[in-house]
Amino acid sequence: MINIIRTAYDNGVTLFDTAEVYGPLESERILGEAVESFRNKIVIETKFFRSRPEQIKEVVEGMLKRLRTDRIDLLYQHRVDRNVPIEDVVGAIKDLMTQGKVLHYGLSEPGIQTIRRAHAVHPVTAIQNEYSLLWRGPEKDVVPLCEELGIGFVPWSPLGVGFLTGAIDANTRFAQGDIRGGEGRFLPENLPNNLALVELIKKWAVQKSATPAQISLAWLLAQKPWIVPIPGTTQMAHMIENNGADHVRLTADEWISFNTDLAKIEIKGLRLPQGVLNMSGVEAPAKK
Repeated sequence: MINIIRTAYDNGVTLFDTAEVYGPLESERILGEAVESFRNKIVIETKFFRSRPEQIKEVVEGMLKRLRTDRIDLLYQHRVDRNVPIEDVVGAIKDLMTQGKVLHYGLSEPGIQTIRRAHAVHPVTAIQNEYSLLWRGPEKDVVPLCEELGIGFVPWSPLGVGFLTGAIDANTRFAQGDIRGGEGRFLPENLPNNLALVELIKKWAVQKSATPAQISLAWLLAQKPWIVPIPGTTQMAHMIENNGADHVRLTADEWISFNTDLAKIEIKGLRLPQGVLNMSGVEAPAKK
């Protein structure tokens, strides 16, 4: 993983995303070791789950040690805490900003009003939500709000947890513990319908001498200049492939043609297991 991260940097990647729960903690340690020699030339973003002010400050101290750095460039609340007003969360982050330990902050999978309330306390730098050709929900409210407020947007799972790469077909069955096995969009009754999207992507990949993954990422990059997808991988070849999406070019007319066909495809099934879905798009409680 250290070699993949360093090779990514050598190939022009300057934004690296992690979180305390990845591993848990191990991802931050690996990233910290990998980027130590070029730390000042990149942006590190990480995420916390425990959202009470005293917990945020404690968690950040651990993050700084694991990441071998004196500041976190972009710190996200990983999910809205239904028990902690967002104003208290942002207040704690502002204290860390004053100390120089955090430079910017963001929110992951928040509700619309939570974004507005947080932004009123201190400008939000980025929102991190699931967004891809497979899940376009943010286009309704979140992306327009980001444009209105001048907030960046960072799509996680930009390759649809592997679906958009063509790695999943109608015969795919997921191993026990694989979260995809509980997603409605991958159930046997929905998967054959949803594979029409993969066929569309493959058609354009052939036309552009690209891979399905590259077409999928290029589509996101073409949406807005302030949308920055973060594909994850544990394989060197996939990292290099994903990075190549930056060189895939479709003309304006070609994108119109692509999006016309895309609009004819209706994805069936929930995007996440219900328990996980219930943690997305929630609003923080009102401050008393």
